[in-house]
Amino acid sequence: MKNLSTAPMLTTKRLVLRGPERSDLPEFTRFMTSAPSMAAQGETVTAEQAWFGFLTGIGHWHWHGFGFFTVIEKQTGHPVGRVGLIKHSGWPDIELAWHLFEGAEGKGFATEAAMAVKKWACEELRFDRLYSYIDTRNTRSQAVARRLGAITDGTRAAHEPEAEVWVHSMKSH
Repeated sequence: MKNLSTAPMLTTKRLVLRGPERSDLPEFTRFMTSAPSMAAQGETVTAEQAWFGFLTGIGHWHWHGFGFFTVIEKQTGHPVGRVGLIKHSGWPDIELAWHLFEGAEGKGFATEAAMAVKKWACEELRFDRLYSYIDTRNTRSQAVARRLGAITDGTRAAHEPEAEVWVHSMKSH
């Protein structure tokens, strides 16, 4: 398959992180339209909106030089989620974000993949700080942020009032 972006390939012990490919669209669409984690936050979309979101993600790589990686479990070869860096129009800072597909939660994939992205952001992109905007009720993502060394003082994100701002220092890399 063909990487549709400028994304490099990153590897960890159990995962391969690569740029989006056409074959990722069905799983992405299923996740965006029906995943319980998306529904719980009131963030599900239509299939058409998912398609536009998928293309936006590809464009994000070309515009910024970073974006979401598709996370593949080496053992099965199946996509388990998306982890990467995003900075949408009007956002104050670059966000380190993660979304795991159903059945992939609770295995440490988000932490493992986000650590690889954080290292890449520090070493290759020379970023000195990243942020995560995490819904105050999303305790699983808060736990991932803590494992990544992020801290929050409870400040809310201006662009997303239900989300706390978590700060990732890059000094450890």
